[in-house]
Amino acid sequence: MNTLNCLPYVLKQIMRNPVRSLLTILGIAIAMFLFTSVQAMNQGVTIATTATANDTTLVVYREDRYCPATSQLPQDYQSRIERIAGVENATPMKIVVSNCRTSLDVVTFRGVQRHEFMQGPGSKMTIMDGSIDEWYSRTDAALLGETLAQRRGLKPGMMFDAAGITAYVAGVVRSPNPQDQNVAYTALEFVQLAGRDQLGIVTQFNVKVTDSSQLDRVAKDIDELFSTAQEPTATFTEKAFIGRVADDIIELVGFARWLGLGCLAAVMALVANSIILGVQSRVSEHAVLQTLGYSGRLVAALIVVEGVLLSVLGGAMGAVAAIIVARYGSFALSVEGTTIPIVASTSLLLWGMAVCGLIGVVAGLVPAWQASRREIAACFRAA
Repeated sequence: MNTLNCLPYVLKQIMRNPVRSLLTILGIAIAMFLFTSVQAMNQGVTIATTATANDTTLVVYREDRYCPATSQLPQDYQSRIERIAGVENATPMKIVVSNCRTSLDVVTFRGVQRHEFMQGPGSKMTIMDGSIDEWYSRTDAALLGETLAQRRGLKPGMMFDAAGITAYVAGVVRSPNPQDQNVAYTALEFVQLAGRDQLGIVTQFNVKVTDSSQLDRVAKDIDELFSTAQEPTATFTEKAFIGRVADDIIELVGFARWLGLGCLAAVMALVANSIILGVQSRVSEHAVLQTLGYSGRLVAALIVVEGVLLSVLGGAMGAVAAIIVARYGSFALSVEGTTIPIVASTSLLLWGMAVCGLIGVVAGLVPAWQASRREIAACFRAA
């Protein structure tokens, strides 16, 4: 007889003490919810800050400035930057944020030259709802990233107010760039005039370079060009810039990894405790199984399978709950106008299930080994 044929017996053992099994599964689910949430944040940080060979974007910022409100560069830097060898285009942006500190609910306005933006960096965005023509035709119109629109419950045709700016929702967009998902794109002049007259002043330039191998050289050339200007610049690759301003978030997520490891330890303790209690209450039953011809190895395998089932059931509940909350809650960590997405992918669920299965095996090994080593007569005496 193999282990699969005995699966109904294992399920019956789990259901024999429903209260203990349910509490164990719920405890595992809570621990895996926390673990999966931490991994989702970690995955978002990795995506936002890890450079790849396909990255060709530089961010030009005011030297020694951090919050967008303090970075002020003349808009006419654009033409001078575009004359540098290796530069494909430079997109000026005026950025206004509702909160410059780290937060889960930040609205970031990015004022851009609309037609140039849609022909360049915005060409990869997809209009999910609304009209691009309306965005062009209205001065106060905004294109919202899908995450921002879901979080705030905004749809085309609605007005919304944030950071002292009142804008009209012309459309909702989806983009492969995490930075586009949590922002509102408006006309450059509209954001420049919001609150006070700042025509001709921008926060940063997003520079598209023709070849990723030239990123460092172009960044150096830009900073040398404006080194003696009244407003000197500091130029970074886009992901290096995000990593620089989001340093606090990265440290927070790094600390949270220890919380994730603690959750895994809790899962192992819960599974092991449940199995040990179950094995102790079924000593004579194991003796009967061995009398009927079940080998010690098969008895041990049944105990391990019981641990795996408990762990996987609880882990699946917790991981699925975390992914649903992350996806439909539309959460993102924002700081200084940059966004770190919380990424809850299907691969994260599969990875969590695999971890739970491994923990179930490890937690069941010791009690399974002990049960398989007991002599039949000793089992009856212990009962």
